[in-house]
Amino acid sequence: RLMPELPKFDDEDLKSYGDEEEELALSPPAALMSVLTTQELLLENILECIPVGEFAVIQPLSDEFCLVLGYLLTWKLTLAFFKAASSQLRVLYSQYLRRTKSLNKLLYHLFRLMPENPVFSGPTSEVPNKDTKTFFTEELHLDVK
Repeated sequence: RLMPELPKFDDEDLKSYGDEEEELALSPPAALMSVLTTQELLLENILECIPVGEFAVIQPLSDEFCLVLGYLLTWKLTLAFFKAASSQLRVLYSQYLRRTKSLNKLLYHLFRLMPENPVFSGPTSEVPNKDTKTFFTEELHLDVK
């Protein structure tokens, strides 16, 4: 709930960024970026031997699973932050992500984590039919118990 409120504070300081000649960049919240940077390093160590195009098998509830889940949830917070920001702030934030190569790293990680065949094996909200259900066709309910 807090992430959509944070860009308001950067909006107030936005006026002071227009006077410089170099390409401008503004970091999303430092605490969030610090966690993301640490998680990028850990994930790179886990996935370093897997080339892009092949996929890693991560066992549920393992240490690796928790690290990957934390990384993806951190990106979910980052995207919620971006969604709430004005278009001017999004440009500055995206420049920061471009400089730190965080978005490139996210794509590399996603392409190594995405299964080749994302078949959905859990219960679905619809009546079963003969079509194969995948993680892209079914709505997931992520309730913490």
